[in-house]
Amino acid sequence: MARKKKQEAAAGSGAGASTADDEFELPDDYTPDADDWFGGQPTKKAKQFWPAAKRLIGLIGPEKWLFAFVTLLVVGSVVLTVIAPKVLGAAMDVIFNGILGSQLPAGVPLEAVIEQARADGNDQFADMLTGTDVVPGEGIDFGRLGTLILIVLALYLVASFLMWLQGFLLNGLVMRIVYKLRKDIEEKINRLPLSYFDGRQRGDVLSRVTNDVDNIQQALQQAFSQLVQSALMIIGIGAMMFVVSWQLALIALIALPLSGIIVGVVGVRAQKLFTAQWKRTGALNGHIEESFTGHELIRVFNQDAASHREFDSRNESLFDASFKAQALSGSMMPAMQFVQYLTYVLVAVVGGLRVTAGQMTLGDVTAFIQYSREFAQPIGEIAGMANMLQSGVASAERTFELLDAEEQEPDTSSERLPDRATGHVRFEEVAFSYDPEQSLIEDLSLEVQPGQTVAIVGPTGAGKTTLVNLIMRFYELDAGRILLDGVDITRISRADLRGHVGMVLQDAWLFGGTIRENIRYGRLDATDDEVVAAAEATMVDRFVRQLPEGYDTVIAENASSLSAGERQLLTIARAFLSDPSLLILDEATSSVDTRTEVLVQQAMRALRADRTSFVIAHRLSTIRDADTILMMEHGRIVEQGSHEELLERRGAYAELYESQFSAPAAEAVAHDHGSAPHGLPAEGRPTA
Repeated sequence: MARKKKQEAAAGSGAGASTADDEFELPDDYTPDADDWFGGQPTKKAKQFWPAAKRLIGLIGPEKWLFAFVTLLVVGSVVLTVIAPKVLGAAMDVIFNGILGSQLPAGVPLEAVIEQARADGNDQFADMLTGTDVVPGEGIDFGRLGTLILIVLALYLVASFLMWLQGFLLNGLVMRIVYKLRKDIEEKINRLPLSYFDGRQRGDVLSRVTNDVDNIQQALQQAFSQLVQSALMIIGIGAMMFVVSWQLALIALIALPLSGIIVGVVGVRAQKLFTAQWKRTGALNGHIEESFTGHELIRVFNQDAASHREFDSRNESLFDASFKAQALSGSMMPAMQFVQYLTYVLVAVVGGLRVTAGQMTLGDVTAFIQYSREFAQPIGEIAGMANMLQSGVASAERTFELLDAEEQEPDTSSERLPDRATGHVRFEEVAFSYDPEQSLIEDLSLEVQPGQTVAIVGPTGAGKTTLVNLIMRFYELDAGRILLDGVDITRISRADLRGHVGMVLQDAWLFGGTIRENIRYGRLDATDDEVVAAAEATMVDRFVRQLPEGYDTVIAENASSLSAGERQLLTIARAFLSDPSLLILDEATSSVDTRTEVLVQQAMRALRADRTSFVIAHRLSTIRDADTILMMEHGRIVEQGSHEELLERRGAYAELYESQFSAPAAEAVAHDHGSAPHGLPAEGRPTA
């Protein structure tokens, strides 16, 4: 489908239309392990999860040295945290040995006590004593116990400080990465051609720039930092468990393969649903953006109910995907906890048996139980972070798709135009098509002399707007070239070219701010006097003076406080202030009433003075005074000449003219005087 047609389809789709987002719908029989399809198209799921995750981690590259330092802080904190249970176990041995020793006869060697116990048939007690450092007759060594407790407290205190410091540094690191990512996205959007946006909903693009980037930030701040810490904890605690008891360590490590199976089975399926969740978020945002933008149109056509139904449908679709994604990923934590409890029970039972057999001290078992609990905790945290990580990688993949999109051809910028171009425009055998399989403009040649006004008319889809878009380099030619003052526009930077062109569109777009600021948008360095002069020349001053705040009146949202004609006059004043060498008026009067049209026509005549102008119009009455009128059909100029010459030829232009003015001649005369005959407003006449 041609890009222009895509634009028209998108513009014509009301808020209640659903065709623009059918691709975001999952089939009713969708299951997590089925192929992930949206409306007959394969979804952009984490088709390459690890490449996307690797690229996301690669964003840390510019901060690699700080990240390495942060990692060292984490390592230090983990080492201290891992040592602490071993020291605490030694403290437990001091207490246990002291209590046991106080119950034995003083002055008797421990070996003698063990032999006596065996002689009495108490082999279990004897075995337990062989694994201790009990001194018969001596109680708890509170001096050593206090020292060990202070060491444990110091280890935990320093470890906590290191974790706080790494968190503080990591937050700053992540914020700088996200700041640069947002900047890269903004610059990327400015380098993308209009064709990129032709077939995409603005809501989905906005979702990638806002929601997805926020999700990436959350994943970097929480998921990845927690993953690094948890991974180091698993390594450190695992090593200490083997130091304390390799037999119990093997039992505790049962959790690893079981956890891997849970993450592998549940995580992969949840990732598909997270991708669906973010796609449906973009679809819902697109509908909301359309509904707010076209709110008045929805009311006019009484489509409130249809809009609500469409919102409910997309909202329910998002709820369904979000619920499934969260429910599936959320099931990992309970499953991981069950594995933790299983290993804890096995360690406690086997450890108790080894203490009674004299193969381990009570302190070592206590330390190992703490290790096993702490070993299970980072595994559970990794499982919990998998939820956020999967969502973040899905968002990263969508963001990278935008960053990897094909950009418009770079500027050669080998030549520059003078500060004031004469406006001599020449088309030489120009060819262009939005779709390679469907030609739009072929072998078009045209020459416009400086200061001339060229009107372009023709049926919808004839290529009128495309013609002026090519002048602005919104799209690049397939063949031929366009010259401005003898210079090929492809050899001029887009910024330089557009700096010489003023454009007034059918849709009068105004920004939030004052009237003065909106006019000054045409030239930001303009003085207040120049702003007022432009307003006076374009009939803006007369209605601005009647406003309570004058030029400092703040324009309400969507400029609803101004009429369509007033908004259009403001855009003309903005273009006038920019003082362009070349002027493009794209149906600038199509949305105003007949009386306001007179003011707009006067403003446009002032704007067209002493500069080359291209005027696209459906109302043929507005372009009678044009130096040249181009009649276009199917991307070709079928007729060319003045208004009178074209009428005399009785060709396509005459037929179009007669279709608009088929009423008695008095109607045309009345229209020329700025009014319409009784019973039919001028703006209600049929148009091409």
